Amino acid sequence: MKINIITGGSRGLGRSMALNLADKGQDSIITYHSKKAEAEAVVKEIEAKGRKAVALQLDVSKVAGFDAFMAQVKQALSTTWKRDNFDHLVNNAGTGANTPITETSEAVFDDMVNIHVKAPYFLTQKLLPLMADGGKIINLSSGLARFSYANFAPYAIMKGAIEVFTRYLATELGPRRITANTIAPGAIATDFGGGFVRDNAEFSATLSGQTALGRVGQADDIGALAAAMLSDDFRWVNGQRIEASGGFML
Repeated sequence: MKINIITGGSRGLGRSMALNLADKGQDSIITYHSKKAEAEAVVKEIEAKGRKAVALQLDVSKVAGFDAFMAQVKQALSTTWKRDNFDHLVNNAGTGANTPITETSEAVFDDMVNIHVKAPYFLTQKLLPLMADGGKIINLSSGLARFSYANFAPYAIMKGAIEVFTRYLATELGPRRITANTIAPGAIATDFGGGFVRDNAEFSATLSGQTALGRVGQADDIGALAAAMLSDDFRWVNGQRIEASGGFML
């Protein structure tokens, strides 16, 4: 039985990952920022599938809170699973930024750094002592690190950094047989970024027209991929960027 930690697991991609993993017999600790009720609903959905889950509050933008979070993880592992370690980490939590380079404030840029670079780096650092050897790490990037759409530079830059970080994790954690890979979603119809893909029919149609499979992605397209990557079938894939965009801008 495997235990996952999935940041941002109360909605969107994180929720789908946790539910798809439950279907494959894996348990999860999910984090939420402020929407406790939504997170607890995901826990109940997982339990209805016959698996175990715990929801913990975490503000990934505040590195100072990671020690307290680690203590909560230890408590949850001991109480719920009678274990002192977990198997897989998914650094999924994040927010978007849609602003031209000429108008990007330092505050917006710093917020992107804190959430998308510092958080995965230092949360992984803190949790590695609790991760079982042979485990797996997935970091979330974006198709925007490969192709360019105007006004997404602050967000895309951070995702480029995450892809480099993932390769270094794979290199340094090899002796522990821990793999690290990146999922780079394309346009997904969720509430991310204010739901601009989901709710803007014209924009969604434009993106669909640039995609080989003729549509934008759904949360389960990514959730199912993450579940597959956290299975033993993915054991020999390491340090790789897996783009899941339906063939966008090929």
